[in-house]
Amino acid sequence: MRLLKVIVLCIAWATPGALPAQGELSTALLTGEFEADDLDALISENANEPKIAFDLLALKAENLASEGAFALAAETMLTMAAYAQRFPERLDADVPSLYWDAADLYLQGQELENARQAYYAALDALRERAPGPELLSALLRDIANVEESLGDTATAEALRRQAANAPEPADAPPATRSNDPGFVTVEVHYATDRARTGSDRPARFYGADRGTGLELGIAEVTIPRNHVPGTIAAPSIFKLEFAEDPARHVVVQSITPLESQAFFASIREGLTERSADDLFVFVHGYNVTFDGAAKRAAQLAYDMDFKGLPVLYSWPSKGATVGYIADSAVVRLSGRRLMLFLEDLVAQSDARTIHIIAHSMGNRALTDALELIALRNAPIEAPLFDQVIFAAPDVDQGLFAHVLPTLRPLAERLTLYASNKDWALVASRKLHGNAPRAGQGGEDLIEIPVLDTIDMSELGEDMLAHSYVANDQSAILDIATLFWRNPGPNQRCGMQANPVLERVWQYVRAECAGQSMLNIVGHLRNSGALSKQQVQSVLTRDFAGEPGVAAFENILLEAAAD
Repeated sequence: MRLLKVIVLCIAWATPGALPAQGELSTALLTGEFEADDLDALISENANEPKIAFDLLALKAENLASEGAFALAAETMLTMAAYAQRFPERLDADVPSLYWDAADLYLQGQELENARQAYYAALDALRERAPGPELLSALLRDIANVEESLGDTATAEALRRQAANAPEPADAPPATRSNDPGFVTVEVHYATDRARTGSDRPARFYGADRGTGLELGIAEVTIPRNHVPGTIAAPSIFKLEFAEDPARHVVVQSITPLESQAFFASIREGLTERSADDLFVFVHGYNVTFDGAAKRAAQLAYDMDFKGLPVLYSWPSKGATVGYIADSAVVRLSGRRLMLFLEDLVAQSDARTIHIIAHSMGNRALTDALELIALRNAPIEAPLFDQVIFAAPDVDQGLFAHVLPTLRPLAERLTLYASNKDWALVASRKLHGNAPRAGQGGEDLIEIPVLDTIDMSELGEDMLAHSYVANDQSAILDIATLFWRNPGPNQRCGMQANPVLERVWQYVRAECAGQSMLNIVGHLRNSGALSKQQVQSVLTRDFAGEPGVAAFENILLEAAAD
């Protein structure tokens, strides 16, 4: 059958065991400056660069559909689904939606039998991840329509009855962590200026187009209990996993938009229920979908065992390697909207402590937002935020250094994570006339009195090296430590002072590797242990005799210095 043939071809094309090689990211791929006729050659050349190949396949599918070649576009979508299953650790793709989109394309091309097969593939994938009844009903109705078109009215009627009685999914407690044996649900409050797509599917609810204003809501993300910190688990075809399973994979289960009053009431109630008074805001970077950003915010909260609430700000990134120029064009307007959202969060959330983490190009929105807040509220008598972390900022280095003194009164501490292995920043520098980017490490590290600069180059191991902040538990450990006690770099695990630059530190992962330290820091924060005496008491009471704790004890006591 045609459907299976396409999947088999894709698996053969993506050589098993091949890993993306580190190298300089082509500026042509960032900008999309190549001819449509070159797509197949580029896909072949980048077969072992999963994200690039996947994005090029998406562009090919879009081009074919716009030309009316719906069947070929559908086959390309199926190839994308198989490629996503081949590289689950490298791609953040919603496999059921890829099958569903392929089916819709076949339907437009009047290839009903192929559409039917693709719809059933989507159904099999969707059912394994406990979907909401509305989503399952919508897919069942689509299958019923194609069955009726093929003349099977009995099956069509049976499917419509199933759609009318779609079961509710199994509940999981809405908490950062729980005792649920399979998975837990993390509620991520969000603000976004993305436009809705019109789809009810959580992975497709918000697209890449700019909305007319700011939308607020809650995304429910399930995380398996056996989750490995720093990872976004997805189905792997080599593990015979063809669909997302909340007990094995990180899945966005639902998107619920809320009006402003209900949104902030939900945050206040959530903090009260958790007996917490803190939250963090995550602003994603270039090449990220809403679905991917929600998963990343939830993963950060879960890995740190964050007792407060995670909040996502998602701007309309194209979510594609080739969307760099488009992302650059929209992110600055999002900075103005982020400014208004942060001001509302300070005024209406009742949170005593608000942290902010911005990644990559998202730092353009954040620096603009914070500069406007600082100027609108000058003079700043007391910090509005606790930790503000600029992770791999794709911002002009000179501009970044210029605005930092204006931003400094807004936060207890400003931290920059930089890397000399971030190839996206290398390519961005070329696109900007060789002007250094603020997130670049090595010789380009920023030293400025109002900022702690941490060279995280050791963590940049994948091709883009653009997810090291969330994709390595050691970096998450440093963020968790900052959230816990606000210690200086000299009091934190893995920090080696630069012998020349006073405010610059080198991060050494080996000194902090392992899950134990992250668990202990999360427990200390949730226990309210701040002083040396309190930390010593908690370690003695709750971790006595546990392996590895003794090695970290002095570091933790140093971080708790009064």
